[in-house]
Order: sequence, then C-alpha cells, then structure tokens
Amino acid sequence: MSQRPETPLLDRVSRPADLHQFNDADLTRLARELRAETVSAVSETGGHLGAGLGVVELTVALHAVFDTPRDKIIWDVGHQCYPHKILTGRRDRIRTLRQKDGLSGFTKRSESVYDPFGAAHSSTSISAALGFAVARDLGGQCDGGLGDAVAVIGDGSISAGMAYEAMNNAGHLGKRLFVILNDNDMSIAPPVGAMSNYLSRLYAGEPFQEFKAAAKGAVSLLPEPFREGAKRAKEMLKGMTVGGTLFEELGFSYVGPIDGHDMDQLLPVLRTLHQRATGPVLLHVITKKGKGYAPAENARDRGHATAKFDVVTGKQHKAPSNAPSYTSVFGKTLTQLAAEDDKIVAVTAAMPDGTGLNLFAERYPSRCFDVAIAEQHGVTFAAALAAGGMKPFCAMYSTFLQRGYDQVVHDVAIQRLPVRFAIDRAGLVGADGATHAGSFDIAYLANLPGMVVMAAADEAELVHMVATAAAHDEGPIAFRYPRGEGVGVEMPETPAPLEIGKGRMIREGKRVAILSFGTRLEEVKKAAENLSAKGITPTIADARFAKPLDEGLILNLARTHEALITIEEGAIGGFGSHVAQLLAENGVFDDGLKYRSMVLPDIFIDQASPRDMYDVAAMNAEQIEAKVLNTLGISQIGSKSA
Repeated sequence: MSQRPETPLLDRVSRPADLHQFNDADLTRLARELRAETVSAVSETGGHLGAGLGVVELTVALHAVFDTPRDKIIWDVGHQCYPHKILTGRRDRIRTLRQKDGLSGFTKRSESVYDPFGAAHSSTSISAALGFAVARDLGGQCDGGLGDAVAVIGDGSISAGMAYEAMNNAGHLGKRLFVILNDNDMSIAPPVGAMSNYLSRLYAGEPFQEFKAAAKGAVSLLPEPFREGAKRAKEMLKGMTVGGTLFEELGFSYVGPIDGHDMDQLLPVLRTLHQRATGPVLLHVITKKGKGYAPAENARDRGHATAKFDVVTGKQHKAPSNAPSYTSVFGKTLTQLAAEDDKIVAVTAAMPDGTGLNLFAERYPSRCFDVAIAEQHGVTFAAALAAGGMKPFCAMYSTFLQRGYDQVVHDVAIQRLPVRFAIDRAGLVGADGATHAGSFDIAYLANLPGMVVMAAADEAELVHMVATAAAHDEGPIAFRYPRGEGVGVEMPETPAPLEIGKGRMIREGKRVAILSFGTRLEEVKKAAENLSAKGITPTIADARFAKPLDEGLILNLARTHEALITIEEGAIGGFGSHVAQLLAENGVFDDGLKYRSMVLPDIFIDQASPRDMYDVAAMNAEQIEAKVLNTLGISQIGSKSA
C-alpha cells in the first residue's frame, strides 16, 4: 500500500464549516492536500478519479463560500464528488468507496445531509437546484435547512436537453440560483491567438454594476491555453443566439470564463456572486480533468475510471483476463458484420468506448455516431436511420436506455422500425451500484408489441445474437449482455443468425426443469452439478428469447416435469411473468405444475462485487440449488432422498 500523504490542514477539517478558520492562502494549500488525499484513496479502491481531480479547487471554494448543508450543492452525475465527500465528514470512510457496505461512488441522500440530491445519471442538477430554490421561497423544510441552491454541471452534461429545459424554466421563474458550468473541454484547445475580450458581456442590471470591477482582469490571469479556450467558448456561445449568449437569452446572468484551478479567481468571484445575485446566475469555470496528477492528465480519458493503481507510477492493478469481455465481443462482431454490409451503422450516447464501438468507429468513422448525452435523440435518430433504409445498432447501457423509453415506444415500436438495441451492462453491475444496474429492460421492452428481446447466455451466443439482429428487418429487436468477461467458451468463426423465438436444450433431466434467460446459465449448471450428487438431475434449457417465447419448448418442459423454474437477471414483470402468462393461458397450472420464477428482488441493491450483489438477489448457484430443493418439497438438503 502506498504511503498516505501528509495533510496537516485537511486533518483539521471534519465538516465544511471548519473551512471558515482558514485564510485564502490556507485554502489553496488545503486544496493541494485534498487532491493528494483523493489520489491516495482512489488508488486503494479504484473509481472515478479524473473528474474529482478537476474540481478540487472548486469544491474547496464552494464549501468555503457557501453554508452547507443549508446551502445545497448538487453535483451533476456525481463522478466528481469524492473530494466533496472527504470535506463533508466522510473522510474516515473514503477508502470504502464503491465497496460492499461502503460509500457510494455517487452522491446519495441516505448517506449524508451534505448530499441533498442523489445522482449518477447526467443533466439532472439544474432541475434539482431549481426545485430546491422554489421550495425555499415557498417555505419548504428539509434536513439541514434551505438556503441557496448550487448546481455543478459539466460541459458534457449540459449538452443534454434536460439541462436546457431546466434553464428555460429557471430563467422564466427568476429565482436566485447558481449554476457552475465546469468546462473541462475548452481548456485543452491549442492556443492559436489572443483573447479579444477578457470576459463575455456581464451584468447590466443595477445589482451587478460593481461586479465588473471585482472581476476585472480575471481572465487575463488565465494560462495561455485557458485564454484560448475562453475565447472559443465566448465565440461559440455568442454564435448560438442573436444579441447575447444562449444562457443570457434563457434568463441567466453569465459570468466567465474563469480559471477553475486558481483560488485567487474562484474565491472572490464566488463571494461576489454570493453577495449580489438576485436571480439565476451561470458561472463558467475552465478546468482540466485529472488536474494535478500526471498519470491522469496524460491518460486518453484523463483518468475517468480506474482500477486500483500505484500512486507513484499510475499503473493500474487489473486482474488478467481469462476470456474476452462481452462488450468487446459485441464491438468486434459488429465490425465484422459491417465489413460485409455497408448499411450497418452504429449509434451511441457518449459511450463509444464503454459500448465497444471504438473499434467500429476507427474502421467506419462515417457510419458511427456519438450523439453525446442525448439518449432520447439517439433512439429517434436511429429510428429515422432505419426508416431511411439503414441498419442501425443503438448501443446503450440498460440503465441509460431507460432515458429514451418514450422514444423506444413511440418512434420505434409503434412504427415497427428495425432498430437493433444492443443493451450493455444488463443485470447487476457491481461497484456503480443501484443507479447503473440493468434491472428493468426485460420488463420494459418485452411488453411492447412487435419487439424481439434476446439475452446472451455466454459470449458465443452474443456473437450469434448480433448476427440475428443484423438480419432482422421486420421490426425492433434487442439483445442484452452483462458487464465483464465471458465464461471462456469456444467462439464461433462465423456469426450465424438464430431462429427467432427458439430456445435450446442444454441438458436433459427429470422432475424439475430450469429455464434460464441470460448469463445465470453458468450458475444454473453449477447448481445442477451439486444437485446431481444428491440424486436430482434437473433439465436445463436456455430460453434465448423473452419475446417471442419458445412456446413449444416451454409447454413441453411443463408437461414433462413436475416443477419448472425460470431465472433471469431482471426485475419482476419480465421473462418469468411472460412464461407464467403463457402457462396460465394454456391451463398448465390446472394440472398441478409447480412453477417458480427467480428474479431480482423488489429492492435497489447497493454497490458490492457482482457476486455479492447476486447473493443479495439470491441468484447464485447455492440459492438456485436451494430453490430446486424447496420447490420439490425437500426442505433440508440431504434430509430426504430425492
């Protein structure tokens, strides 16, 4: 374990109010200590490093100027909240980040009064901040009280439509509200010229007439790359509307851009805004993701998400891979198919690497579209691509596809357009916890008329399902697969389309049949091995399809066994519910079939390892074994002869 950094000032901070004892020079030193502590903690836990390092100074400045928890600081997404957690009474637990029974990797209301609003999906912070501001003015009450509301949102998150919907509403209501635009994109532009004006047009209203004097020269202190970034930002924003910046047209007073790593700029500007603001204000802050830690600054993703790592070298400690990841299998297979079919295109929402489309994008850049954090747009864009004769693969995490559900229904399903949904991170995902779990897509897709829903049991099956989707032109089709490595099966040389709505038998047995949908199949096999030692030999089948169901397979299993158990990595209302409906409509229960469905429990499961999360869900081999024994009426393992 790396030696912990020396942090004499940080050691004196147990809550944000303790920052009031420090002068500005001390706060600058405190920020350096906070950065070192953040790097040290994440080196032991893994997690989202770069985003937090980019807002260290901003975090210190906000807590020094505002009065939390009465004032509400709302971090958009929450990737950047680790320094915030250290300053808000959770330093003693910071090395439990993203672990079982530890701190969440995101803000979480149940964790601390200093986390007024939970997050993990982007672009919600301005809506939430406006809600707090209105609640304050209407006499609302909550833990910690209600004062100012501050939304901290990144340049990526503010690209999503919801952020503009919120700003439009905030400008209309005119409430005192602070939005910090944390811009870590403009700052890396190469310098190509001088800045023509040191700030965008500032306030014309009476309360702000003196602000220009307070802020004068702020941007002239920016390092040269920041100045060029500020110039580009100003030109872009001015070009969006006639007669002022987009933000000003939406009713915000716009300040900036300023250097988000310079406390000599941050502190006086924030104090001035805090003292003088009467309506909504947007402060544009230029930062650098991964700031202050060279391995993160030099990484392509600026250290966005890391495994445990060595602090000195930055080298990550990743376990050797025994099998290809499902994500990479999808990306390689799609690229292989695209070589043979120039109508195949790919759409993702700010996750080209996370969805495995980076290889596809390198090979076919004109056929790969990253629409930014805009899942709604991405789905409808894919729908029109399909209507235009292309074969779009819409690749999104299950948890993010939820954001485009209305478009899946209205723009894809009702029009029966052949959009291929590649649903990554299906099931329980581990350290990101409940906010990123892919728990609901089976249920919310399988109830749509004309939708085909598949789940890969292993990486070889995924290859065939990508091919199945590519060949399917009769309407929308979806296939789901989990995060992480495959199971190590032999991979097919040629992707082959599956027959729609047909499952496969894995193993013939008697008395009880287990019908698996998705990657729990490996755990089912382990359970069957343990049961065989007790004289029970379950039949095992892989459903492959939740819609349409393989009715012949299912009804035959029901007729030839006394018990049928389904298992899926999804919430109630999904595959098992569709099977139960089929059995009920065919009168199978009238003849006494014992039927059970193993689904995710009706709770949100906190972060842990995937295996620990599936233990909570009671879906690992030992729990499957127990379910079989219980269903057959064998209450104590080994107490009765099977």
